[in-house]
Formats: sequence, C-alpha cells, structure tokens
Amino acid sequence: MAHYLVTGAAGFIGARTSEMLLGQGHTVVGIDNMNDAYDPRMKDYRLGRLQALNGFTFHKADISEKSSIDLFRNEKLDGVIHLAARAGVRFSVENPWVFLESNVMGTLNMLEVCRQFGCKKFIIASTSSIYGENPTYPTPETASSSEPMQPYAASKKGAEALAHSYHHLYDIDVTVVRYFTVYGPAGRPDLAIFRFVKWIIEGEPIRINGDGKQSRGFTYVDDIARGTIAALKPLGYEIINLGGHEVITINELVELIEELTGKKANVQYGPPNLADMFMNQADVTKAREMLGWNPQVNLRQGIKNLIDWYYAERGWAHEVQLL
Repeated sequence: MAHYLVTGAAGFIGARTSEMLLGQGHTVVGIDNMNDAYDPRMKDYRLGRLQALNGFTFHKADISEKSSIDLFRNEKLDGVIHLAARAGVRFSVENPWVFLESNVMGTLNMLEVCRQFGCKKFIIASTSSIYGENPTYPTPETASSSEPMQPYAASKKGAEALAHSYHHLYDIDVTVVRYFTVYGPAGRPDLAIFRFVKWIIEGEPIRINGDGKQSRGFTYVDDIARGTIAALKPLGYEIINLGGHEVITINELVELIEELTGKKANVQYGPPNLADMFMNQADVTKAREMLGWNPQVNLRQGIKNLIDWYYAERGWAHEVQLL
C-alpha cells in the first residue's frame, strides 16, 4: 500500500479522491486552508467524513505559503495529488491575484515538496476552461491552450508549465488531468447543478446567464476520482482529459432536475457572462487508451444521487450560501 499527499483534501474532488484511496487501503495526508471561497460548511462536512476514516491525517495550511513545504519533510510520499486551487471563471475576473497565488505559487511549492523530499510522481488538476473560446468538439488534448479567456484558465496554464519544467529538470513523473465540469453529492455550491437542485427543491428562482442554450459535458465526481487515481501510474509527462460522455444544454439540465425532483423551476434569464465558455465536450480517447478509463455514471443517475444527498442533508444544506 502507498502513502499519498492530497492537496485540497477538503475540496469536492480532493475529498472524494481521498476517500477512494483510503478505501483501497492506502494512507493519505491531506492539506487544505479551509478558505471561504464558498460556504465553509461544505468543506467542514467533507473533512469531518475524512477524519472519521483510518489512515487519514490532515494539515490546515495554505499551500501558497512557502512554509507549507516543510510540513511534509518527514513524509515518505509515493505521490502528490495536487487538487488544491482557487476555482471559478467569474470570480477570477474580480480577484485575479488570489488565483495566481493559489494556483501558480501553490503549485510551485508542491513541486518543491517532490524535488526536496524525493517524491517522483506528481498529479496536477487542470481545467477544460484552458481550451479557450472556439476549440474543436469533442476537444482533444492537442487543442490550443494558449488563449485563455479568464485569469482562472491562465493560472492553470501557468501551473501546467511549471509542472513541465520540474519534469524536465528533476525527472518528476507528471500527469496533468484536465477536468470537465464536475458534479455530484457534496459538490461545489458555486456550480450550476448544485445551485439548480437547491433552488428547485427550495422553490427559489433559478438564475441563468444567457439564453440557456449553452451546453456542458458534465462529469460525475466518482468518475473523476477514479481517473485521477488511475493517473498515478508512471507516464513521463502527459496531459489527459477527464470528462463526461453526455453533453446537455443548461435548459435541458433544468428540465431533467424538474423531472427528478417532481418540482417546477422558476427560471429567470440574465445577460451572458463573457468569462463563460459556450460549450465544452471532452475527447477522452487518451484517457481510455492510457488509463483504461471511461466515465461510468450517467447524468440521470448522477443527478439523482445529488438530489438524494441533498434531501438527506437538507437540515443544514438548505442554508448553504450560493455565490
């Protein structure tokens, strides 16, 4: 069994990845600064679940601070799974500085953990937003990532470039996993599916930017976590898409949630947001060939799982603040 560092361990993907690793018998040391980028009750909930499991230890610290490197001086790490990041295309327009600090400086510090303490495997989470405004669909990893539309995507591009430099200089095995619109139980409350489920169940108006004809290839969190763990294998330096196989418009998404909840949505349309991509859809040929990975959870089942979770946790989840 192996010992892994998971950054952003209380985050949506970090927590589920950590749970899966622990379930496989590995040990995990987690780090998260527990910031308030979204309602902190979500991170508290996820962290509480992790801390109830054997084999998990935790540091509350900020990876963008150089002092975080020394926290792992005495850890014999088999891999660093670097999932900590400031996320959100719209907020990055308002405060780009925090995105550069967390996503670029934080990545540098975690690469230094590998360099200084002899860890030879580094996984870094990146984003479909990196492909810019008009990629081909479905989008392969070879599509241009040099024209980011917002500071969030730009910061992820910088982090990828840093990781490549450490691969080149220090022979660290690096896998960049580019995620496509992740959702599921205990998901980020700033993303569409969680917001729509909460708004529809609680009878609140749904706010949609634009006409709702924009589309996404949504990816269930368990599929993302499985793909991330599969990427721990030695690959040299590779960039691999992890994305859903079902593309749906925002309007169709609302209709599906209405059907699954048995409740009618009150939709309010607003102006489109220039930071948003109109569409994303992953070409996952490379993940299939290199990792033996395919998404397994279809959208209907995944949304039902989220709805069931929301009802089970509604006593506190209905109070979660949406940005």
